Amino acid sequence: MSKNYYDLLGVDKKATPEVIKKAFYKLAAKHHPDKGGDEAKFKEINEAYQVLSDDKKRKEYDMYGHTFSGAGSSARGGPGYNPFGGGFDAQDFSNVNIDFDDLGDIFGDIFGGFGGFGRQERRGRDISMDIEITFKESIFGTQRNVVVNKTSKCETCHGSGGKEASGKINCSKCNGKGKIYETKRTFMGAMQTVRDCSECDGIGLVYKDKCSDCKGHGVKAGRSEINITVPAGISDGEMIKIIEGGEALKGATSGDMFVKLRIAKDKVWSRSGNDLVARHKIKLSDALLGFTHTVTGLDGDILIEMAGGVSVDEVVRIVGRGVPNATKRSRGDALIHLDIEIPKKLSKDAKKIIEQLKEEGI
Repeated sequence: MSKNYYDLLGVDKKATPEVIKKAFYKLAAKHHPDKGGDEAKFKEINEAYQVLSDDKKRKEYDMYGHTFSGAGSSARGGPGYNPFGGGFDAQDFSNVNIDFDDLGDIFGDIFGGFGGFGRQERRGRDISMDIEITFKESIFGTQRNVVVNKTSKCETCHGSGGKEASGKINCSKCNGKGKIYETKRTFMGAMQTVRDCSECDGIGLVYKDKCSDCKGHGVKAGRSEINITVPAGISDGEMIKIIEGGEALKGATSGDMFVKLRIAKDKVWSRSGNDLVARHKIKLSDALLGFTHTVTGLDGDILIEMAGGVSVDEVVRIVGRGVPNATKRSRGDALIHLDIEIPKKLSKDAKKIIEQLKEEGI
């Protein structure tokens, strides 16, 4: 019985090569023997695809069509006759050109993104780095200029890769396809994987007159200076994302840069939420009689005035001298813990005074 290759793939006779290819991928994923499918069915759809994916074979099939049965028995040629030349092995996919961009679309439909295939936008590589800032800089924000080694757009040709007036031609390495095909073994047998051509960077076209500085690639490796804006109130370990601050890629969006902040400790101040915290030592006499002291703040001196009778570890709250919020319209408070210093040694006169105070019940 003759075979209808269009029916086997479930496509119309006027189907485009793209439609035929996608139909084949779907059926191949379903019937491949390695995945528990029907080997006979797999062989049939592979046979159909070998014919319909080849323009010359397809024309011959459309002309003589149903008088042949492909690689099987034939009314004209007898058992084993193949009017298109050569047979095929159901396990051999080496002559099947599979574009993984299309495969990603299909597996995304069948398996919801099976195997991590899926079409992705071409973009440059992301880069990351750590920088250390002072505690004060983390509270009020700062600007930092850093120098990094990365691939950036060529300044000579502004990323184009050549002189526009010279015009473009097909890349000789990939014949203008922008892709290089390599055969590799996968769960579906031997498939051709696809990677971007290194000569044209996946575009398929190159300028006749290439840029002498970047050799036509539109990008160059080198040292780049990047300005980093550190917002006020940032915490240790937080990440700053600089859009398109990463590696450049010809004809595509640059990657991003991720900067991780390390905050150096301050000798006086620490942070608790939106409040700044410090400890301030006072003498026992100050605690008893009161005092006026100045504490060095991160943004200016802070005046503390206390009457006598200070308690152990009493906290002085200075409103509005803490960490600025994101809008800088308000701030937390400064909390100053008072540490009363108890003298370890007393003079004879001091002892007499303390004894008198003790007699008075102090």
